[in-house]
Amino acid sequence: MRMLITFQNKIVPVYFTTENKQPTQKVLRLLNSTLELKIQKGKSALQKCLNSLISIEIKGSEAILHSYSENDSLALSLY
Repeated sequence: MRMLITFQNKIVPVYFTTENKQPTQKVLRLLNSTLELKIQKGKSALQKCLNSLISIEIKGSEAILHSYSENDSLALSLY
């Protein structure tokens, strides 16, 4: 399933796998709050990834953040 979120004035697609047990809206709220917290207080590598974010893939309790440079992509725990 694919949803769109707004993060830093950009539309970012979020892809969900079918095995997620949490409701979609709860996962999106967790994702938004986690991303906002990380952009303010995260390490520079994480902020670099968030500044060039192109898509997010949710697998279970992890969000895989894809950026323009494949080297900057990382996984982030939502729980």
